[in-house]
Amino acid sequence: MDGAMLIVTVFILFIGLLAAGMAVPFAILLPAMFYLFMEGGWSALHGLGMASWGSMDSYTLTAIPLFVLMAEILQGSGLGARVYNGLARLVRRVPGGLLQTNIAGCAVFAAVSGSSIATAASIGQVALPQLEARKYDVRIATGSLAAGGTLGILVPPSIGMIVYASFTDTSVVKLFMAGVVPGVVLTLLFMAYVMVAALLRPQIAPDANSSDTPSITALRALFDIVPFMLLIAGIMGAIYSGIATPTEAAAAGCLFALVIARVFGIFNWRVLEGALKRSMLTVSNILFITYAAFVFSYAMTFAGVGEEITRFIISLQLSRTGFFIALFVLFTLLGALVESLGMIVITVPLLYPLLASYGIDPVWFGVVVVVFIEMGQITPPIGINLFVIQGISRGNLSDVVAGTVPFHALMFVLLILLMLWPQLALWLPNHLAAG
Repeated sequence: MDGAMLIVTVFILFIGLLAAGMAVPFAILLPAMFYLFMEGGWSALHGLGMASWGSMDSYTLTAIPLFVLMAEILQGSGLGARVYNGLARLVRRVPGGLLQTNIAGCAVFAAVSGSSIATAASIGQVALPQLEARKYDVRIATGSLAAGGTLGILVPPSIGMIVYASFTDTSVVKLFMAGVVPGVVLTLLFMAYVMVAALLRPQIAPDANSSDTPSITALRALFDIVPFMLLIAGIMGAIYSGIATPTEAAAAGCLFALVIARVFGIFNWRVLEGALKRSMLTVSNILFITYAAFVFSYAMTFAGVGEEITRFIISLQLSRTGFFIALFVLFTLLGALVESLGMIVITVPLLYPLLASYGIDPVWFGVVVVVFIEMGQITPPIGINLFVIQGISRGNLSDVVAGTVPFHALMFVLLILLMLWPQLALWLPNHLAAG
């Protein structure tokens, strides 16, 4: 079998395993090892030891388990419910009511968890019972939670950005900074859509009555939200000021989360044990996917696929806009088959070498990749947030999918804004770096 036919066979095997429902790490790892063996025999597998060590011996990746543990401590202690209830008091008079709380709550929790799944699950478990009790429209209610959960990989700290940085040697701090403004813009777009939808169709979001005066409402809301805001400000402030690396800030965040959980939530050894177990399972999955992708990348490097793809795309003489459209097609197709981290680790090693030829900033590209991945999180049939919210609501998956369609469109709007005005992502890291 010649080289080109072998590579085609490997990719068909890869797509076939994904379509058959095999777990993403194994669907990545098995075709890579098959290729190495077919191309170079047992000797080609000898390099896996060094490739494995080199891929996982990364200081950048050490921030992931710490951010995950911090989020699990806060979720297990019931503080996610406090934040949601506090935000609900603040926005109850805004058109959309609790739907606005879904978006705002996801954005706030995303700034702590860094994970899309954790954000959707945490806010969804708190919000859906209240939404159902108040007779909110099921499609927009579940859609706002599934889409709001995707903010977990755009609003810093972001696990997706950390993994991207580990493949590209890009500054994690700059990537976090670059995600701030697009994250705020996307949050505001989501909230604006909910407001317009609620004004046009008031029945989708019935008013939530409250006997509290505005001053009492504001005080209670602040009491619920301030601990989270202090945690977020402390972590981001330490990272952006250069006082601490993302890993050091995440470690300090875990300690602060323990204090907040003990003072404001329900915290005991059982809560800590549960948080540690969930963190271990989540981090094991993330790092296994990352490891499998590094092996896949090693196999593709062995085959020279990266250089061939680079030469092929350059030979097409695509404009920057054409390249962006090609990315859109690629990530849309992958979003229907591969979960978020899988999309990063499969595509970034192959696409990254092309950036210089198009004059694309790696930090800007990281934000664009994350937005594409956000869309994949709510794209059937693999969009994991759809299943998380559907599982909590126990409703029809079709309702959740239909509810996310308008939010899909708003993500396209953000992508267009990023393409037209790259400074939307680059202004903050460039400004702070210059300062």
